[in-house]
Amino acid sequence: MIAAEPPVQTPDNLLEKVARYNPTADTELIRRAFDYAERAHAGQRRDSGASYIDHPLAVAEILADLQMDTAAITAALLHDVVEDTATGLREIQEQFGQEIARLVDGVTKLSQAEFEQKELDPEELDELELAGRRKGTVAEQKRRAANIRKIFLAMARDVRVMIIKLADRMHNMRTLAALPRDRQVRIARETMQIFAPLAHRLGIWQFKWQLEDLAFKYLYPQEYTEIAEKLARTRGERETEIAEVTAILHEQLQKAGIDAEIQGRPKHLWSIFQKIRKQELEFTEIYDLIALRLIVNTIAECYHALGLVHDLWLPITGMFSDHIARPKSNMYQSLHTKVIGPRGEPLEIQIRTWDMHRTADFGIAAHWQYKEGGRPDRRFEEQLTWLRQQLFDWQSDARDATDFLRSVIEDLFTDQVFVFTPRGDVIDLPSGSGPIDFAFRIHSDVGLHCVGAKVNGRMVPLSYHFKNGDIVEIVTRQNAHPSMDWLPQVKTSHAKSRIKVWFRRQRHTENVTIGRDVLHREAVRLGHNAKDLLKSENLIKAAHELNYPHEEDLLAAIGFGHVAASTVLGKIKAPEPPKKELFTGKPSVESKLSISAGGVDDVFIRRSRCCAPLPGDEVVGYVTRGKGMAIHRRECPNIQSALTQEADRIAAVEWKPQGDVKHSARVRIQAIDHVGLLNEISAIFSERKTNIQSANIKSLRNRLAVFDLTVEVPDLTSLTALMAVVERIPDVTAVERVGPSANGS
Repeated sequence: MIAAEPPVQTPDNLLEKVARYNPTADTELIRRAFDYAERAHAGQRRDSGASYIDHPLAVAEILADLQMDTAAITAALLHDVVEDTATGLREIQEQFGQEIARLVDGVTKLSQAEFEQKELDPEELDELELAGRRKGTVAEQKRRAANIRKIFLAMARDVRVMIIKLADRMHNMRTLAALPRDRQVRIARETMQIFAPLAHRLGIWQFKWQLEDLAFKYLYPQEYTEIAEKLARTRGERETEIAEVTAILHEQLQKAGIDAEIQGRPKHLWSIFQKIRKQELEFTEIYDLIALRLIVNTIAECYHALGLVHDLWLPITGMFSDHIARPKSNMYQSLHTKVIGPRGEPLEIQIRTWDMHRTADFGIAAHWQYKEGGRPDRRFEEQLTWLRQQLFDWQSDARDATDFLRSVIEDLFTDQVFVFTPRGDVIDLPSGSGPIDFAFRIHSDVGLHCVGAKVNGRMVPLSYHFKNGDIVEIVTRQNAHPSMDWLPQVKTSHAKSRIKVWFRRQRHTENVTIGRDVLHREAVRLGHNAKDLLKSENLIKAAHELNYPHEEDLLAAIGFGHVAASTVLGKIKAPEPPKKELFTGKPSVESKLSISAGGVDDVFIRRSRCCAPLPGDEVVGYVTRGKGMAIHRRECPNIQSALTQEADRIAAVEWKPQGDVKHSARVRIQAIDHVGLLNEISAIFSERKTNIQSANIKSLRNRLAVFDLTVEVPDLTSLTALMAVVERIPDVTAVERVGPSANGS
């Protein structure tokens, strides 16, 4: 028996939807995009066996349900053409214009991002919201972080790119059954960790709850089935109760002359599961499965209806929220109250206007409704401006993709607290934030000069944690500056980053001065004219050759001890002064000795302890009395002293690495102290197969920790690379090589 061909898909239903909410839409453009995509995807099938055109058509219909603009719907029909066919972006631009081509390009780049990650144990899924702390190798996390960075930068340029991507993910989740189990779990986890929180922050409730429930189905199939079956068994009883409550409310609203629509609002499965798990309840112990929504015409009717509800049933203390007077940052507005219903069980009721209802369901997408060619929405434009600024702040604060990912997860996907400026502007911050976070959100200069805060008219300490609805005023002083005590207190990645940058700049300025002095002394010691040699153009040239962007960065690196002064002088290519002779009791040599640890000829070579040189450092040899030659770094204070008193004992040498020989080096790490910090640092050394010979760890009063480590490395290059990786740990504030000291050799 020959299977019947699936029905031919047409855009008629899509076009009808669009015409209903936007009669002026260019439906001919949408039809032309469908025909173009159908030809491009001809012969392609999805994993389910369905014709490929089903997917972009379904995505476009999801966007039509959100009442999106023509450009977004057209781009949705074309969103896979560039990625999955031979069609180029230029052709899309020629056929459909620059705006649609830009949207298609943004979605294509997101689709090409891979989110592969190490599998988690089921128990670890209990902390899905802490996506940045999952297990996995550093390489995996970096790759994933770089891909998520693409999402947010694309979203910053045009939020519609993200809305199209969310619709694409929605349809993929609805058709996930066709994929193997391992891919189902991976995609569901990614949906729960990234896409559902994004829908929430964009205010698109319809996407949020559907994505969460679909992901729940594949991440916890047994629990999903159990809750779905229990809800089905009790549906009749809940519907009876909803009908009873609705009838009572409807009668009271009619008497008051309020025209309202009353809707039952079923709890979605993931939220029920979260409540069961977090509160350790049985399903039968959950009494607030009933929720109602009252939709009225005006704000005044919202408050009138609230009074009627509270007259009918006893309000539960502490369970009222006014999000009309104080909207959420994603523009959500509604009155929330919880009362003891007619059957003596909790009843949740939301009250809002029709405009608020559209924004609550569609979020940021609602503001493309009917906006084609119309007047811009000021509040919406302010929200988009804030969102873009937040995304670009994360981008500028992050040193790499992993930093960016941590910033996003800490600031975007955590629970929020909503506070107000004295002018009434809403500022949302991660839960647990305080005045310092608020100050840096207002402006970096306000944060850097913050000395105190008034909350609700009263002075509070900087360690104060905000509560929803607090009105905050920051007190500044021009000569004030950050304290290291602030770092453990702040919650936002932006504030942490700015504080760290300020301290790095202070150390940077100090080390530029040190580096310039060391370089000058080395040039004089070698017999050069330091004034002529160390001109700015020579230093800039050396900086570029050593991969430092600016002259000051190079000088700071010398001051830190990351670069030897003699290396910089070598890059400037000054004429070399005569080499010093090596006094060994044998004929002198006129060039650098090439040595390795252990000796050369009959001279015993040893590595000095005072400055702990490594192969790759600029070094000199000091001929001791009866103990052979000690190798020192050129900038070692002991050598500087010997140059003036025993110059004939100093020899120019070149120290080359020898096989697998490793040498000890001292490193100091300063970081914000927290549980698991030692594990984070140790993991870096373990992954790079670096042995820690000794460790001295101190916790300071200002909640900072200092790690003095002695590690084994083959050469300077390896040590520098290791320090760079450690410095990228988010709570690490400084990493430096210890030495040279003046303790003797």
